[in-house]
Amino acid sequence: MLETHPNKYSGLFLGILFFLFCSLSIQAQEKQQISIDLISHIKELETTYNIRFSYLNKDIEQLQIIVLDSLNTLEKHLEFLDQTFQIKSKKLSDRFYTLTKVSFINLCGTVLDNFAENTVTGATVEILGTKKAQITGADGTFALTEIEKNATLKVRYLGYVTKYIKVEELTLQEGCARILLSPRYEQLDEVIVYKFLTSGIIKEKDASFTINTAEFGILPGMIEPDILQTVQALPGIKSIDETVSDINVRGGTNDQNLVLWNGIKMYQSGHFFGLISAFNPYLTDEVTIYKNGTPAAYGDGVSGVIQMETNNHIAQDWSGGAGFNLISGDLYAEIPVSNKLGLQFSARRSTTDFVNSPTYNQFFDRAFQNSEISDQNNRSVDDEIERDEDFFFYDFSGKILYDINDNHKLRISAIHIKNDLKYEENNITQNETSVSLLQQSNLSLGTQIQSQWNESFSSHLNVYYSKYNLDAQNVYGNQVQQLFQNNKVIENALKLDTRLRLKNTLNWNNGYQFIETGITNITVLSEPNFNSDIKGVIRIHAPYTELDYHSEENTFIAKIGTRFNFIENLNTFTDVLIEPRLNLNFKIANYLRGEILGEFKSQTTNQIIDLEQNFLGIEKRRWTLSNGGTLPVTKSKQGSAGINYEKKGFYVGVEGFYKDVDGISTMTQGFQNSNQFSGEIGSYKVKGIEFLTNKKGDNYSVWLSYAYNKNDYTFDSIAPPNFPNNLDIRHTVTFAGTYDYKDLKLSLGMNYRTGRPYTEPLDGPEGLNNDFFPAQINYKEPNSSRLPEYFRVDASAIYNFQLTRRLKANAGISVVNITNRKNSLNKYYRVNSDNEIETVENISLGITPNVSFRVSF
Repeated sequence: MLETHPNKYSGLFLGILFFLFCSLSIQAQEKQQISIDLISHIKELETTYNIRFSYLNKDIEQLQIIVLDSLNTLEKHLEFLDQTFQIKSKKLSDRFYTLTKVSFINLCGTVLDNFAENTVTGATVEILGTKKAQITGADGTFALTEIEKNATLKVRYLGYVTKYIKVEELTLQEGCARILLSPRYEQLDEVIVYKFLTSGIIKEKDASFTINTAEFGILPGMIEPDILQTVQALPGIKSIDETVSDINVRGGTNDQNLVLWNGIKMYQSGHFFGLISAFNPYLTDEVTIYKNGTPAAYGDGVSGVIQMETNNHIAQDWSGGAGFNLISGDLYAEIPVSNKLGLQFSARRSTTDFVNSPTYNQFFDRAFQNSEISDQNNRSVDDEIERDEDFFFYDFSGKILYDINDNHKLRISAIHIKNDLKYEENNITQNETSVSLLQQSNLSLGTQIQSQWNESFSSHLNVYYSKYNLDAQNVYGNQVQQLFQNNKVIENALKLDTRLRLKNTLNWNNGYQFIETGITNITVLSEPNFNSDIKGVIRIHAPYTELDYHSEENTFIAKIGTRFNFIENLNTFTDVLIEPRLNLNFKIANYLRGEILGEFKSQTTNQIIDLEQNFLGIEKRRWTLSNGGTLPVTKSKQGSAGINYEKKGFYVGVEGFYKDVDGISTMTQGFQNSNQFSGEIGSYKVKGIEFLTNKKGDNYSVWLSYAYNKNDYTFDSIAPPNFPNNLDIRHTVTFAGTYDYKDLKLSLGMNYRTGRPYTEPLDGPEGLNNDFFPAQINYKEPNSSRLPEYFRVDASAIYNFQLTRRLKANAGISVVNITNRKNSLNKYYRVNSDNEIETVENISLGITPNVSFRVSF
């Protein structure tokens, strides 16, 4: 038996030896690490090396030292004193030395908002009693050299309570210090920013809105902080067709919005044909929305700006999470590789190709089947149709964060968005089968370098590449006619932004942006034979400048700037545009402030709708470039004025605005009726009022918002030339509230709006013109009819709980359209195969439940 198991006792013996060795090592280590007072150690050095030290007792009498065996020379001892206690040694002779406790240190840190822990850019960090000061950079960081350890820092920024803190306290933090500022919500007459609706939503001093997803509470119908759904809770921002890919800001179309992710322009923003946002919210740190008064650094997008930024700081610890709902599952993580290197990633994929949930069925019906078709006698057309689909989507984003040093930081970002669909429709009544394939993707890469060159000057360099691609193939019911289409956008851009502090109350921002955009549209039709390949390239050079001023008491805040756009469409046209920007905020009385905003803007990319060659009838929009002729550069002018009042959690805001947009085409405005228009060029003017009142308590929030818009087109070549805009929603009302009870969040809300305009055919036989083949419809005056009123009630609930000490979880449930009301979103007309006029009416989402479960650490 002993020979069979020769290692049985030898293993035991080796284990005992290993245990004794470890025990002796630990005892030796403990013996080596006994601390003694520093004065005693210095006297031992004097005896050992036959030298003498001169020092002040008060500098070292309270200090303790652990003497390591590695300190075996005088030079190593002195170096250890310098590194450990900042005690500098100076050799006076072979025997005499001085020891001096250095009172200067280097300090780095980040200034954050203690409400949402967003970085505070442009805060002043100064050393009291000296002229030494610095402005925090774009990521809220600062670095001061050779400052006294017993000095006091003064950190201030408008809208926040000024903070005084001892430098010595900051040195106790590991790594660069974190300084949290308290927002000044109600400091007597000092009200600069407004926190309303739900936690995580703030109206800033420049009238922009900030959404912090980490602090986001709850909104009706939402159980996850979908970014592009959340922005629609703000006054003046809605989606007329219930999607995130068609967001209307103050009466503008979706292509008139500039959507940025980490400084990269995005040409695709939705999954499931616009019903779900394509941006994972759990790594998105902050979302900023401008409706007017946009900074001069932003060009393109004549309506609104939606800017999304992921976390820009290297995490101190691992963090992440995962979750699922009835549509998709996702995961994300932030990984600190070292003090200077960090990684972020997120991934999401739909479950729609292998799980049919109630939510998926409602979404699919909304995208494909929610159209009620009737003939000219208003009788329902009910062909027996069998449908089969294979659909999925995914998105992935990643970011590398590298701190070159305290003053220079490198950030590399990437995002990939994909939709894939195969849709087969078998019309049993007509004995026809149609097959459609669609692939939609967006790939973007970007690099940012943030630099703090000195106490007053900083820069931000942003370079990106963005590619959008849409391929579609249709095989029609006769199996003879086939259609292939491609829409591709490739954009390269460079932007350098600089900030110079002229004085504590005045900053001067300057920059330059270069954008090169190429767009291709290809159409190949087999029967009749037709081929089209349209390509275009536009280059824009845009220098800009802006002054940013605030008075000492913040009674007056101003941003005044100008952007210069030099536009070149290769081989077609050139244009030079001057775009002034204005943003004023001023005190009227205690708790009451006013604001005046204005801007000129332009854009060279638009989405046109080709009714004869649409993508499956659902992705009708394709990107195209301005050409100076059939599609000019779109230009806008906007002005607004408003007042804001807040006291003890009660907020009231009113804003009136006027917007004039010129250079639009009927092909970009969403007209659905065939042969109604032929690409006429015109403009629209919208004037309106936005009102919001909100009462917040410790655990509840109730709000009422109202918007009035009068939005009219002018097309000189159409009779009559003036008629209501497709997005002319005169009255919009939202009444909603949230309530928190311990770890349970509840929300309920109602949305009401008047119906959108549409155009009906002429009554009777005059409605169909048979002089053409195929026959064409004769219409009444454009947009002379209106759809019925829209009404929807949504509810949601989220419960948070701890699974372990480190692992958090939440479960949510929501119901959209509780009353299951059939809201008409659009109505248009077409001629069927029997040469009759058919009415097609698009219907809203029916009652749609959803559930989610998430964990995070």
